[in-house]
Amino acid sequence: MNNLKDAQSRVRTIDIVKRGLNKRYRKERWFRLFGCTAVIISLSFLSLLFISIISNGYTAFQQTMVRLDLFLDSKVIDKDDLAGADYSKLIHNALLSVFPDVTKHKDKHKLYGLVSISATYMLQDFVAKNRHEIGTTIQIWVPADDDVDMLMKGRIDRDKPESQRRINDQQLAWVDQLVRQGQIKKVFNITFFTAGDSREPELAGIWGAVCGSFYTLLVTLILSFPIGVSAAVYLEEFAPQNRWTDIIEVNINNLAAVPSIVFGLLGLAVFLNFFDLPRSVPLVGGLVLTLMTLPTIIISGRSTLKAVPPSIREASLGIGASKVQMVTHHVLPQAMPGMLTGTIIGMAQALGETAPLLMIGMVAFIVDIPAGFTDPSTVLPVQIYLWADSPERAFMEKTSAAIMVLLFFLMVMNAAAIVLRKIFEKKW
Repeated sequence: MNNLKDAQSRVRTIDIVKRGLNKRYRKERWFRLFGCTAVIISLSFLSLLFISIISNGYTAFQQTMVRLDLFLDSKVIDKDDLAGADYSKLIHNALLSVFPDVTKHKDKHKLYGLVSISATYMLQDFVAKNRHEIGTTIQIWVPADDDVDMLMKGRIDRDKPESQRRINDQQLAWVDQLVRQGQIKKVFNITFFTAGDSREPELAGIWGAVCGSFYTLLVTLILSFPIGVSAAVYLEEFAPQNRWTDIIEVNINNLAAVPSIVFGLLGLAVFLNFFDLPRSVPLVGGLVLTLMTLPTIIISGRSTLKAVPPSIREASLGIGASKVQMVTHHVLPQAMPGMLTGTIIGMAQALGETAPLLMIGMVAFIVDIPAGFTDPSTVLPVQIYLWADSPERAFMEKTSAAIMVLLFFLMVMNAAAIVLRKIFEKKW
């Protein structure tokens, strides 16, 4: 009888254990399902973001060009005074030769608007380099106006009523005639990568903003890396553990979480108002981004130093090295790859910042390409902000294209950080 009761008790215990295991397995399956669902949703939103940016911006890498058959009239162009020639008249005559039935002043104005205002400067440069062509007829490709460019890229719906289009029916007919005659084509948009900002969308480029970002980040790197590494080494290896170092550590951690615009306000009050440094220059932008990046570098540097095994310190001291020699010859070289990784991540964060730079005036409209740290300039995120605020449809595609370029730089910098970590990673 007792054996039967023991057997029934064991059976009940096994059933309870099995039910518990089944319940735990079900919870584990649900947990995995929720995790996979979260990952899929995140990737879906990320894919939607990339698809939206690429679909709106890939056309910015193409530019519509118009071929003009120009007669370089020697009566209009004086070889001794090329700058004083009326090049716009030659361009207008070339357009009128294609459309001789255009006689009204209003219609002529619309016809002349099919090509960009940069055509005049391109023709002037061509004549300056080819003086021997004066008096002959040449073929030259010039940029089309931004509205024509949008039409050729399918960004303007020609089926809409005329009142809802930036191009009227007459201009549509002119463009169609140029297409039939082979006088319009799309080419790779070199201007987008080689020019600075412009009020005309077809002339605007990102090179000025890229140079401004380069100088700004260079100042940031030169200042933040040695200061951040030195602060991390001191706090981790030399600073005594007391109330003051605790306060410093708490403040560093707090600064890493401060909104970036606060650093812009600090830069405005200190660097511009107190030290009277020039506005909208990479030097001031680099100083502001240095303040923002330092906490990140210090925190990552201290974490890397803590990961170095204590046995390395003890062995170094055991063979007679001083504490400074121990840190500089043994600990710091082992921790440097991790510090470089943290620095690159901090620089990538600084590259994408906009708010602090807006506060120090780097939102100005800058046409010229900066040649140094004290030349007026803007940066790529601010350039994107300026273009996004413009009403022209052509600036919308340039905004998306500039975002693509910025994301490319960010991915390259983060990939470099991962590669460095993998190459120099040490297993203890």
